[in-house]
Amino acid sequence: MLWSNQFVVTGQAQATILGIETSCDETAAAIVVRDQSGRGTISSNVVRSQLDEHAAFGGVVPELAARAHVSYLDHIIAQACREAGVALGDVDAIAATAGPGLIGGVLVGLTTAKALAAALGKPLIAVNHLEAHALTARLTDGVQFPYLMLLVSGGHSQFVLVRGVGDYQRWGTTIDDALGEAFDKVAKLLSLGHPGGPAVEAIARSGDPRRFRFPRPLLREARLDFSFSGLKTAVRLQAEAIAPLGDQDVADIAASFQAAVAEIVGVRSEQALARFAAELPGAPLQLVVAGGVAANRAIGTALEAVCGKAGATLIVPPIPLCTDNGAMVAWAGAERFALGATDPLDFTARPRWPLDLDDMQVHPDAA
Repeated sequence: MLWSNQFVVTGQAQATILGIETSCDETAAAIVVRDQSGRGTISSNVVRSQLDEHAAFGGVVPELAARAHVSYLDHIIAQACREAGVALGDVDAIAATAGPGLIGGVLVGLTTAKALAAALGKPLIAVNHLEAHALTARLTDGVQFPYLMLLVSGGHSQFVLVRGVGDYQRWGTTIDDALGEAFDKVAKLLSLGHPGGPAVEAIARSGDPRRFRFPRPLLREARLDFSFSGLKTAVRLQAEAIAPLGDQDVADIAASFQAAVAEIVGVRSEQALARFAAELPGAPLQLVVAGGVAANRAIGTALEAVCGKAGATLIVPPIPLCTDNGAMVAWAGAERFALGATDPLDFTARPRWPLDLDDMQVHPDAA
């Protein structure tokens, strides 16, 4: 048993779910059991990173990622079943990320899930990757609805009000780069390697975060949106202005960039919590953070300060469950399965798939 929560919902039958995740550059599969009380247990969670395949390119190459998923996925699923001591025929349903993500990779995972579901006579559950992130804290920490989620990853930066399974309202998003993408681009600019987030954070520890005052885009506006493109451009212009860069220059630029990001995320989170308190009086004030950027300590420190000031509870699942993994997909599948929600085998993979139903009405191509 790798993880068990204390979340209790009565009246549901136990379900064993296989979860498959292939939306970007992690090939992952997991077995999660949701018992009759509603408590989740991760029986296995196998993740095969593709960092080596993409390192030479400074970022993820979609075609290479899809090919790697084809090569690895069957073995990863078999390993997840072995580690859980579960035969494929014993699972109650098969959940797979059906979007959003790199469409080639999504197709590999979803097609595999469809084939297994058809061959085994099991239900298919097509999982929204963002919903999987949104519900992970219910698996790890037993978080009750409603709560506020901050999703910060390579592809997404947004605030989402999580009111229930399938019931979401997006309050803010990035109008250009996602935060993880901005970290990757700054790391590439400074020749720090890929993935950029850990590389920037590591070198920033020896830098002076006050040496350069980079812009904090949109902070004078009331909306909860993010913008990181202008910040990234300011970093590039500063690097060009003092080139050639010494080691201390690189460290100072990284530290100053990270300080700007932490302030942006902190201010926006303070605003989002204030909105939550105003619109949902009486509801526990909870901020759930998901996505790989949740591992950044400077951002974490800023969020701890904001939540402490607001009297809010900050919930960050274990970092391996914040980054892309099969357990979060299996759990989202289990949550939906408990409500009787399954999907047909002709379900279409989606490169875009917003959580907010209002946004889906504006962008019908996402449906």
